[in-house]
Amino acid sequence: MKTVNRVLVIDKHGKPLMPCHPARARQLLRKGRAVIYRRYPFTILIKDREVRNDGKDVQPVRLKIDPGSKVTGLSLVGEFQRGKTVIWAAELHHRGQQIRNALAERRVLRRSRRYRKTRYRAPRFLNRRRPEGWLPPSIMSRVCNVRTWVYRLQKFAPVTSLSMELAKFDTQKLMNPEIQGIEYQQGTLFGYEVREYLLEKFGRRCVYCDRENVPLEIDHVIPRSKGGGDRVSNLVIACHDCNQEKGNRSLEEFLAHEPDRAKRIKAELETPLKDAAAVNATRWTLFHLLKETGLELEVGTGGRTKRNPLKPRNWIGQPP
Repeated sequence: MKTVNRVLVIDKHGKPLMPCHPARARQLLRKGRAVIYRRYPFTILIKDREVRNDGKDVQPVRLKIDPGSKVTGLSLVGEFQRGKTVIWAAELHHRGQQIRNALAERRVLRRSRRYRKTRYRAPRFLNRRRPEGWLPPSIMSRVCNVRTWVYRLQKFAPVTSLSMELAKFDTQKLMNPEIQGIEYQQGTLFGYEVREYLLEKFGRRCVYCDRENVPLEIDHVIPRSKGGGDRVSNLVIACHDCNQEKGNRSLEEFLAHEPDRAKRIKAELETPLKDAAAVNATRWTLFHLLKETGLELEVGTGGRTKRNPLKPRNWIGQPP
C-alpha cells in the first residue's frame, strides 16, 4: 500500500468528488474553475462540475480509524484497481485530560460556594440516575470527536465503508504477561494491605534517603494536587522528614540533585494503564455510533500490545 497526498474536492452542489493531486488543484484555482471551500481539511469546490447520476466518476474510498486515548488516527484509503492507496491521513488529538481538569476545577468552585452560602443539607443518594451506557465527559469527548470527523469527512470525500480497530487491552496481562487462571482473581495486593505491600516492595526503607528502622509514611510520587491518584503504582514509602520536605513537588524537582535515584525510583514504579482503560471504555460506544452511519463497518484488532511499546502506532496504515 502506497501513500500519496491528495486534495479533497466537492462539486458545485457540495457533493464529494474523488480527491485530486495538489498540482491539479493549483491549476484549477489559477484558472478560476475552483475556489477554496475549506482550509482544514483543505478542500476545493469546482464551480463547473457535478457528480454524475450513475456514480461512475467516483471510486470506493474506505475511512480507517485507529482509536487512541490521546491520539486517534484517521486515513482515507482509495480502493483502486491497481491497488489500495492512502490518499489522506491525519491525527486527531483529544482533549480528554483538559476536560477532566476543567470539570475538577468547576467541582471545587461549586463546593466552595455551597459551603459558604447554604445551610447544612443531609446527603442524598441515588437522586441522579445515569442512563445506560453513560461515560464520563472526558471519555465521551473522545467518542464525539471521532464521530464528528467521520461525518465531516463523509461530506468532503466519497466514503463508502469504514474500518475500525476494535482494540481490547488486557490490563492485567500488560502488567504481568505470565498471569493465568485464578491469578486473574488475585489483584496486585492479594494477601497484603496497602501499607504492608509498600513496605515489602521497597525493603522497609525510605526511598528518598534509605533510612531504616524509622516510622515510614505513604507518599504520592505524583502529588494528588497535580493529578496523581491512589494507585499503588503512584505510591512509595518515605520517612516523615522526606515526606514533608518533598511536599507537592514532583519527583524530578525533589531529586534534582540525585538524578540517578529518581531514575531508579521511576524504574520501580509501574506505568499507569489509564490510556488502555480509556480505549477499553470507549471502543463499543464508538462501534455502535459508527454503525449508525449506515456504512459498511469492518473491525479488526491490533494484536497483543506490549506494556511499553517501542514505537507506538498513531494511525492505521494497513487494513485490519
